[in-house]
Amino acid sequence: MEDLQEKISELKKIIDETDNIVFFGGAGVSTESGVPDFRSEDGLYHQKYKYPPEQILSHTFYKKMPDEFFKFYKDKLLVKGIEPNKAHKKLAKWEEEGKLKAVITQNIDGLHQLAGSKKVLELHGSVHRNYCEKCGKFYDFDFMADAEGIPMCDCGGRIKPDVVLYEEGLDMRTMEEAVNYISKADVLIIGGTSLAVYPAAGLIDYYRGNKLILINKQATPRDGQADLVLQGAIGEILDQL
Repeated sequence: MEDLQEKISELKKIIDETDNIVFFGGAGVSTESGVPDFRSEDGLYHQKYKYPPEQILSHTFYKKMPDEFFKFYKDKLLVKGIEPNKAHKKLAKWEEEGKLKAVITQNIDGLHQLAGSKKVLELHGSVHRNYCEKCGKFYDFDFMADAEGIPMCDCGGRIKPDVVLYEEGLDMRTMEEAVNYISKADVLIIGGTSLAVYPAAGLIDYYRGNKLILINKQATPRDGQADLVLQGAIGEILDQL
């Protein structure tokens, strides 16, 4: 524990001395708000469904079995009543203070924006944006959460969440912007991600600085590259900075 406290002090010094931080986060940033993650022991991939979650959340499955897709999607990904936690709030505060340039997230829950962050690059889309596949009309979170069965538009088209499914490509403009921010950052903080999902995990390779910070509950494949590794709950750690 002493070791973690020392590392938190070291990180605090780094944060205090910079005004060019970029944060890149994954599911672990939102688990403290009660949002289920995917890969931990209690995560969605370890739960039993009729089909594996990674199959359900694929483009092919969405097209072939939309009823099963939306059952899982509404049950597991549309989490009502969640609030930003200490991690989201601290990042929003740093941005307000001019220290943080961007939040790059793999999460689709919109909690960074709810906490007050303005510059948020959502690599995997958002549950708060949904569009009719036929006419393009926009629908919000509540409409999707309250819809019975397959959500349909007034025009008769199916409404698709603006969420990147397996087999679908990431938005290239968002990726390019993320690469741009990371390559220019003095400090890159990566938190709450196992760094196992590509191409997002590959973004770390664009960082050119010497203050790469990894914060995660478990070890990641990139710990050896980091200048500082802190193991623990990200909200609890950032709250001490």
